[in-house]
Amino acid sequence: MPEIVIDGQTYEFEGEHKLLQFIQDLGKEVPFFCYHPSMSIPANCRQCMVKVGQYVKDKETGEYELDENGEKQIRWFPKLQTSCNLTMSDDMVVHTQETDDLVKRAQKDNLEFILINHPLDCPICDQAGECPLQIQTYKYGPEGSRFEVKKVHKPKRVELGPRVTLDAERCINCTRCTRFTQEISNTHQLTITSRGDKNYPTTAPGETFDDPYSMNTVDICPVGALTSSDFRFKARVWEMNQTPSIDITNGKGSNIDLWTRDNLILRITPRHNEDVNDHWIPDEARDAYKLFNENRISRPIQKLDGEQILSSWNNAIATFNEQVADTDKDKILIIGSPHASVEENYVFSKYANLLGIDQPVFTPNIEEGKGDGFLITDDLAPNTTGCKLLNLKEKKASAIKKSVKNAELVIVLSDHLLDRNVLSQEDFDDKFVIVFATNHSDTTKAADLVVPITTAAEHAASYVNIDGRIQRTFPAKETKYSNRRLDLEMSEGRLDRYGTNFDNWRTEENKVDCLPLWRFMAEVSDQSGVDVVYNSGREIIEEIAGLNEAFSGVSYPDMDDNNGIQLSIEGTKKTKA
Repeated sequence: MPEIVIDGQTYEFEGEHKLLQFIQDLGKEVPFFCYHPSMSIPANCRQCMVKVGQYVKDKETGEYELDENGEKQIRWFPKLQTSCNLTMSDDMVVHTQETDDLVKRAQKDNLEFILINHPLDCPICDQAGECPLQIQTYKYGPEGSRFEVKKVHKPKRVELGPRVTLDAERCINCTRCTRFTQEISNTHQLTITSRGDKNYPTTAPGETFDDPYSMNTVDICPVGALTSSDFRFKARVWEMNQTPSIDITNGKGSNIDLWTRDNLILRITPRHNEDVNDHWIPDEARDAYKLFNENRISRPIQKLDGEQILSSWNNAIATFNEQVADTDKDKILIIGSPHASVEENYVFSKYANLLGIDQPVFTPNIEEGKGDGFLITDDLAPNTTGCKLLNLKEKKASAIKKSVKNAELVIVLSDHLLDRNVLSQEDFDDKFVIVFATNHSDTTKAADLVVPITTAAEHAASYVNIDGRIQRTFPAKETKYSNRRLDLEMSEGRLDRYGTNFDNWRTEENKVDCLPLWRFMAEVSDQSGVDVVYNSGREIIEEIAGLNEAFSGVSYPDMDDNNGIQLSIEGTKKTKA
């Protein structure tokens, strides 16, 4: 097997590898800026240079040639090499900055050149705290600058498009952004303009950077040149909690991170998962922070004399039980949702089965032609496949409308059916309508009882994407009834750990008065004598895995360890009438 020696340590390898990526995979570090594992390799930043040589072998005997000390003789390349585009070979010898002063000096000098015209505005830069240039300058760069001439000035605060703002003075011309639009999103909307120390990325004259994946350029920018227009100056990275989650805006289930401060989601960024979304997410996935923060339903709502008023949880539980008890079971319609998690749909399904109510129905949320064959799908819901695997009855909009017409009590789970024109206000006439929802909508306005439930940012639950991969969320936001310090699944940032409720970065109003669906149904069950009592999504998925063959072997720990679990989805793609 081929071998390579890196800083005196021998490693075996198979296949073709680029040296920089191989070093990273070993957990070692060589600084770089322009390289990205999912794009082409221009080797233009010159920061990842290393010293490279080859053991010398006798051409005739194949034996290694030895020096006067009896050590294998090394023939060094005449110049330092960029490790990002260097293909590894057998008997290669590599010295990084960890073991070679020449390499260390070269990286230091290169950083000094990069910083010649770079503005010293780290204190006001959004990238501060997670900036590769800032970090590597501290680790490998010069202690000060020897250049005392005036820096080159370039355009600042340029709105390239509706989502991305450019500060050209910070750009180090790594070309990551232009390569992204050429190789990943294929829109070719960005290019480098001007020459020498005056060049920077921009759009063609009169064009707008409205690429549906434009904000990925913000994520991959190694400096603060490209920033998110709606996140600029809102928070520092060290003030926020970072919580892994999944995108709920479509059926792909892209892996994301939720960034929280003062119990508000301030931004959403991609989380690498090679089996789902690689390093990217669409821009529309980032807008979900508004869904988590704004227009939230807080406290149950009941309709009295035709007007909706805030109610109490006790009244909501009592009303729910009274309506179910007073209505013939064949006149009760439970509508599940592809927008709700596996656990939520299962709880309603079990509740219906125990009471002798028909199995919940659902209708997919499909917008034909919306998908782009990449990370945007025609399916606008995150759990359509999960509903099918749970054996919920799939119905088209017309069939749902007919079922509602024949019902007296309609219970809707997390699906704004009026807003997406599946139903109309007239369909709810003479019905008692109970809606479980997270946000206000036309559907909740038409309901007789509205029960506020947690979003994907407030509970741990699983969703099955269009490819049959089950993944789960972690709670990133507290509710009125949860506590970050007591919930072991919630991350705790510096402001949480050292703050108190009296600090000005704590706003109690940002905690929504809502419950996980299973917690509400546990209260309902306790009063109605039905055994649907769960304390967490973890308990529910364990029960599902034991009863439903499609979910066999599924558990939260396995989902966490493997970035999701691939399920068999044969037979789930057929749409019923």
